Amino acid sequence: MEFTTVQGDIAAQQADALVNAAGTSLRMGSGVAGALRRGANGPIDEAAVSKGPVDLGGVAVTDAYDLDAEYVIHAAAMPHYGDGRATEGSIRDATRNALAEADRLGCESIVIPVLGTGAAGFGFERGARLVCGEVWTHEPSALTDARVIAHSESEYRTLDAVAERVRSG
Repeated sequence: MEFTTVQGDIAAQQADALVNAAGTSLRMGSGVAGALRRGANGPIDEAAVSKGPVDLGGVAVTDAYDLDAEYVIHAAAMPHYGDGRATEGSIRDATRNALAEADRLGCESIVIPVLGTGAAGFGFERGARLVCGEVWTHEPSALTDARVIAHSESEYRTLDAVAERVRSG
């Protein structure tokens, strides 16, 4: 599987599956979720919420509506209860489950943000190490193209450096 990093708006990406950085309620608020919600131009928030809540680390799938994808995989790295903070375990589980779900759906390409950072409070570089590590070690059955995305230029530089370290062992 090809593993690359990209910078930009996840809602502008083309792939079989785009991953939403979700909370356990699956309600789509700001950040990655807000970008996907706006880009979908349809009832994606209602569709996601109807499939929740999910366990921490769990995933749910919706149509991608007007996004250039078949599916949005909502990966719950953040609890919508307690302190609302992501953990190392929740980030690993959400990433692993999103990749497995994409394979189950027969997806060949996926774009994944650095889950658990931003509103979920986990440090970006540490989160990038966890997400990239899970992507790098994933043994796909259908996926051939996995891209990890960062929105800002500074986060992209960090992500790209982390991914290079992960790939080089």
